[in-house]
Amino acid sequence: MTQLQFKDAFWCKEFTFHTGYEVLIQRLLDGRKMCKDVEDLLKQRAQAEERYGKELIQIARKAGGQTEINTLKAAFEKLKQQIESVGNSHIQLAVMLKDELKGIEEFRERQKEQRKKYESAMERMQKSKLSHYKKTMESKKTYEQKCKEADEAEQSFERTSASGNQKQTEKSQNKAKQCRDAANEAENIYKQNLEQLDKVRTEWEQEHIKTCEVFQLQECDRITILRNSLWVHCNQLSMQCVKDDELYEEVRVSLENCVVESDIDYFIKTKMTGTQPPDAIGYENYYSREPNRSNSSPTQSCGMMKRFSGLLHGSSKNTTGSATPSAPPLEKTDGVYASIFVNEQAGITSSQDYRVLYDYTAQNMDELDISEGDIVVVIEENEDGWWTAERNGQRGFVPGSYLEKL
Repeated sequence: MTQLQFKDAFWCKEFTFHTGYEVLIQRLLDGRKMCKDVEDLLKQRAQAEERYGKELIQIARKAGGQTEINTLKAAFEKLKQQIESVGNSHIQLAVMLKDELKGIEEFRERQKEQRKKYESAMERMQKSKLSHYKKTMESKKTYEQKCKEADEAEQSFERTSASGNQKQTEKSQNKAKQCRDAANEAENIYKQNLEQLDKVRTEWEQEHIKTCEVFQLQECDRITILRNSLWVHCNQLSMQCVKDDELYEEVRVSLENCVVESDIDYFIKTKMTGTQPPDAIGYENYYSREPNRSNSSPTQSCGMMKRFSGLLHGSSKNTTGSATPSAPPLEKTDGVYASIFVNEQAGITSSQDYRVLYDYTAQNMDELDISEGDIVVVIEENEDGWWTAERNGQRGFVPGSYLEKL
């Protein structure tokens, strides 16, 4: 298909009108406005991307999640990390959009400079053409007036000649000759002006053709630049979506590694407080204890300080060696002691080897530090759950539920 040309389609039949050229100028001005509209779109989109990126980064950094544990915590941390990465990528997209915006602005200004140059040339040619046209039309009017005067003078001469008045005839003849000479001179001036006008018209046509070609080239460039710019813009947004999805895919992979059972087991192992509920409170008959109290002697009262422990789940002296504790100790109340009477048989004295199941750090001077895997010798198993053990020549209380008989 043959492409239509500006130079073939924007003429005007009226010599003094320039409607075709004015249509072209309006088109270029509309194109310039379109460039500004695209610039505004890219500018606002860049601002939106920048705001969005900064807000994502702020959200990621304030997200919290420190109270979670194990695999879900790892997945949540990965999500925060990727949200921040997405925010940074959107900020980078804003930078690219600003670069694209700058390129369109520079292109628009270059076209403006070139258009102004041809507009000035066309304005000069149009003014020259109109000026010569006006001058030619005035000379034509003068020429026609002189011809009319010459015709009238010749007719007057003919009438005077017929009357036979010699003197009047000579006078009419001279006047007719002068009028005819003036008409001939006006005709020459009219022809000269017409030739000059035709020369100016030719120059104007050539300038018009050249300007139309330049304007068509500008319009082709403008449409191409804007089309490519919008195409690149869409590609950038598509790539951003793909990049966002890739980042979020890493979060999905992390979530696949989030195992509910694993998190539950981790919580139990690190925070468990015991595997047995507290023993029921038995009935104690006041009177049945009186004989024992009356028969007790100072030698039966050891007067030792026994601590009230928070380990209500602790092993008693009847606990078998196969019982395996499965949780770290509760926080015990420090420094809470009471002087009570105990029977000499309250504890079982033995020298059995036990393996330590969990780490325990001594909280008081009379306690013993133990670590998982240590072998200790239990000297006495007390009913309150605190056993006397010995390790490397050092003795002290340890939680009985932390030990397993070998």
